[in-house]
Amino acid sequence: MNVWLIVGIVSGVISVGAALYLYFWVMRQDAGSERAQEVAGWIREGAASYLKRLYIALTLVAVVLGFIIAIVFSFDLTQLGTGSVDITPTNGVIMAAAFIFGALSSAVAGYMGMAVAVQANVRSAVAVSESLNKGFRVAFYAGAVMGLAMVGLAIIGMCSIFLLTGNPEVILGFSFGASTLALLAKAGGGIYTKTADIAADLVGKIEVGIPEDDPRNPAVVADNVGDNVGDVAGMGADIFDSYVASTVAAMLLGAAMAGPDNLKYTVFPLILCTLGIFASLLGIQFVRVGKDGKPGTALNFGTIITCVIFGVMVIALVLLGGYDMSTLWSTLVGLIVGVVVGFTTEYFTSEDFKPVQETARVSSSGAAITIITGFSYGLLSIFPSIIGIVIATLVSFYISEASGVVSGIYGIGISAVGMLSISGMIVSSDAYGPIVDNARGIAEMAGMDHSVIVKADILDSAGNTAKAITKGFSISAAALTVLALFAAYAEIIEARGISVEISLRSPLVIAGVLLGAMTPPIFSALTMLSVTHNAFDMIEEIRRQFKAEPGILLGTVVPDYKTCVSLAAHGALSSLVIPAFLAVGAPLLVGFVLGPDALGGFLGGAIFTGVIFALLMSNAGGLWDNAKKFIETGQYGGVGSEAHKAGVIGDTVGDPFKDTAGPSLNTLITVMSLVSSLFAPVIAAFHIF
Repeated sequence: MNVWLIVGIVSGVISVGAALYLYFWVMRQDAGSERAQEVAGWIREGAASYLKRLYIALTLVAVVLGFIIAIVFSFDLTQLGTGSVDITPTNGVIMAAAFIFGALSSAVAGYMGMAVAVQANVRSAVAVSESLNKGFRVAFYAGAVMGLAMVGLAIIGMCSIFLLTGNPEVILGFSFGASTLALLAKAGGGIYTKTADIAADLVGKIEVGIPEDDPRNPAVVADNVGDNVGDVAGMGADIFDSYVASTVAAMLLGAAMAGPDNLKYTVFPLILCTLGIFASLLGIQFVRVGKDGKPGTALNFGTIITCVIFGVMVIALVLLGGYDMSTLWSTLVGLIVGVVVGFTTEYFTSEDFKPVQETARVSSSGAAITIITGFSYGLLSIFPSIIGIVIATLVSFYISEASGVVSGIYGIGISAVGMLSISGMIVSSDAYGPIVDNARGIAEMAGMDHSVIVKADILDSAGNTAKAITKGFSISAAALTVLALFAAYAEIIEARGISVEISLRSPLVIAGVLLGAMTPPIFSALTMLSVTHNAFDMIEEIRRQFKAEPGILLGTVVPDYKTCVSLAAHGALSSLVIPAFLAVGAPLLVGFVLGPDALGGFLGGAIFTGVIFALLMSNAGGLWDNAKKFIETGQYGGVGSEAHKAGVIGDTVGDPFKDTAGPSLNTLITVMSLVSSLFAPVIAAFHIF
């Protein structure tokens, strides 16, 4: 098995190397006029400033949590109650080091993605002026930098830790570090980007009637900065978290198997990740805009090709490696369901289909009908994703149980790994979205030809759909991952001599379910209230600038962009304290106060409402955004019409849905599950007495 671990490390190095190659390729592209570079420079400086402040804060969090982990895991908790407890500081230091390594790897992956995104945005805008295909290629290859860096760093970290320690529970610490940073980076970036987006739209479009990304708007730079810190750095950390968590969950379940083959099945998830890297590297080569000029079709084709390549590789692995056939079917069902969920998400969020078109049509009746229609389609969009999750869960469980070789819950874990194994390709498509969004903004702010803006809009619309597909994909994978982590939590508790009985006849379990079910809605409310509070402050600042200096709207005076950037950054960072405590503190409180059974119920309740809310908000938000863009193409009166005003309001409501609360929820339930699994030995020891 060590050979596979070394192959995994090598594949990770190749993936990171390919990311660096694409980075330098993007940097060689034309950066445009002096004005375009000046605008891009404002965005680059704002993004770097925010990430610096964010990572300083996250470093403090990582150090404090690492110190706590080092102390807790220095004790042999299995000996509590025997009269003597061995203290082994080395164990605590190893776990703390894994935790910090996970946080650092996640941060580096996100930062690499943002570093290229703020360089690629202007280069994509310039490339679009030559051809749609070239602009697409620059943006997509830039997105691939984050996709390949993320999976490469993840597999290097996991394989290295397991090669050195042989203990998947140490990788649990690595995953917890990645998840903690991901939650704060995604939530903070989401608050930042939607604070600026909402303020810019409500004052710019609604009150004074200037176009989106107009350089006269004081919030326009903060809005474009937000695309990078939220949708690139934040989403990169988010997918890194899901990718690692699904792998470690399956590894823990493999390690819990009896018999001589448990090591073989413990390493199997890492092998799948390795094959996924090679499949993504090959699949990226097939992403090209064809003669029809549809970027969305190119992205979907690349995803399908990657899935086919990965599927062939897995078939060869299982047949030649002597693995039970149930592992093949579990992997493939996860992969297929992931693709189906992604494409059904496209149906509800793309302007090519009825939901977006119908929402745009009824917008001529006012904002209330727009919001009701979009919200209703958002609710309907839950159906195919949940059915897909149910199918993946049942098929992988029962096929694995029938095999007599692996457990049913191990099959569910492998299904989650199969779904996320092609994350290199999925994240590349996702990161493409904010890059082309920025490219469109730079084109307008730099005064490029109108035809460039029109072509950039085509790329941007496909980017919105790509982001929605990725969110649906990651939410579904998170649901399966958390189910596997839930089983891993029970295994760890029972290994400490406590039987876990999660029955709905138990009042403690019911209490846990209700507490868990309320946590995602409360988390959503806290993050969205932060957006509205911060947006209100920025709206007042924009109005103040317009009133104090009339020359801004006349185009003779440059607005004060830095104040809005600073407001967004300060508001985002100060809003993270309570959501962070909720994610880490709530499961620990339930576990220590109400016990392991109640904590099991808590995790179940959080999974149910977390997945439902995440799907609803991500899809409804994407639908409202593209309905507005559909109107802006000239449909139903076009820009400035009553339908457009209603569409802008719908998009404003949807902004914190799809970019703040929605995509953060899958990270929330993952973090809570990881906290529960990581501290399960402590909770078990506490309740032995």
